[in-house]
Parts: sequence; C-alpha cells; structure tokens
Amino acid sequence: MTQRGRATRTTGRSRGGQAPRGAQTSSGPAPRGDLTARRERLRSVIAPVVDGAGYDLEDLSVSRAGRRHVVRVIVDADGGINLDAVADVSRAVSAALDAAEDSGGDIVAGEYQLEVSSPGVDRPLTLPRHWRRNVGRLVRVTVRGAGTPSAPQGDRPAGDRQVAGRVIAADDERVVLETETERTELTYPDLGPGRVQIEFSRLDELPDSEDLDDDDDVEDEER
Repeated sequence: MTQRGRATRTTGRSRGGQAPRGAQTSSGPAPRGDLTARRERLRSVIAPVVDGAGYDLEDLSVSRAGRRHVVRVIVDADGGINLDAVADVSRAVSAALDAAEDSGGDIVAGEYQLEVSSPGVDRPLTLPRHWRRNVGRLVRVTVRGAGTPSAPQGDRPAGDRQVAGRVIAADDERVVLETETERTELTYPDLGPGRVQIEFSRLDELPDSEDLDDDDDVEDEER
C-alpha cells in the first residue's frame, strides 16, 4: 500500500553536485535554530495547501538524515483519511514546495525527502477534534488534580491520576468518559494528552484489506 516516488530535481545544488557559491557545504547536523526557522517556512507553504484540500495539518517536522532533510507531514480529517487522499495531498504539497523554491524562496536547502501520512494510534489526543475523532475508543489519560468538574470541591482528589475509559462523547468544551465504575464529564483543562489503547477484540472488525502498519500510510517524495 506504500506509494513512493522519486523526483529528478535536486533543490539547492547544481547538476554537477557542487554547491552554488555561498551555499553551506557542511554535511554535519544543522543548528536547532536553523531547523526551527526552516519548519516555519515550510509551514507557511504547506498549511494553506492542506487547509485548502479540506484537511487538518496535525504535525510538521523537519530533521536531518545525513546530507538530506526529511520533511514529515501528518494530516487528518473527520472520518479519517485514506491512501488516495494522502497521495493527493503529497502531490499538492510537493508542487507547492517546488513553486515556492522556483520563485526564489529558500524552503528546503539541498536534497530532501517528503513524507505525508495520517496519524497513527500512538498519536496523543491533545485537541478537541482529536477526542471527537476517537469517540467509541478506549483511551488512557492523566486527569489533573481538579478532578471531575461536577464533584463538590471537597470531594475532588488531590494530585494527578491515570484514568482508563471509553470516549462516549466529545465536543469543543468537554469529554465524556465511561470507566469501569462511572461515567464522567471532564473539561479539556482537566486532561493531559490522551492515548488510544489497542483493543485486540476490535482488530477483528477491520476489513481484511486494511493494513495496520502505519508505514503503509506514507506517501514518500524523495527530493
């Protein structure tokens, strides 16, 4: 299910393999500040493309792998995102990066590899839309000391605690969790990042054609 492509154009270097005059030739790790600035330039190009396609840009990272940069883009949507959509977004992002560099912008210097994928089950639930998209799933989350909002102040436990429960409902303000003993409402300030728990009984419900390997949801464009 993995789709891969290779572009013949290498950005930031001449066909002869020599760096243009004034370009940095060191193959060592780039300073953190340089990668941070590069990530922001990438975001300014990639975010409008993803938003325009009707998806959410969940994460964007850039790192060095030898002499190349690796640009990783995580996208998602209500109802999930399939491989065809991942491929479409990857092509659109690649074209936008080409256009930005052709217009004179130093977006990704040197060779780079673009990876576009959907979130894996190990992605933390940090935003209301993450919780909404996982209604019906079992999660584990840290509940901060405030505890359950509906409980009297004196009955609220002190300190953080780990809670495992099923997400019954979620909106922009709160999550409803059903634990083994109760059903409780929690506002987002009361919650740390949630983690979806793997339920082997639910694996049997997946179609035979669905691959559980997150790597198969990746569309690679190697620059």
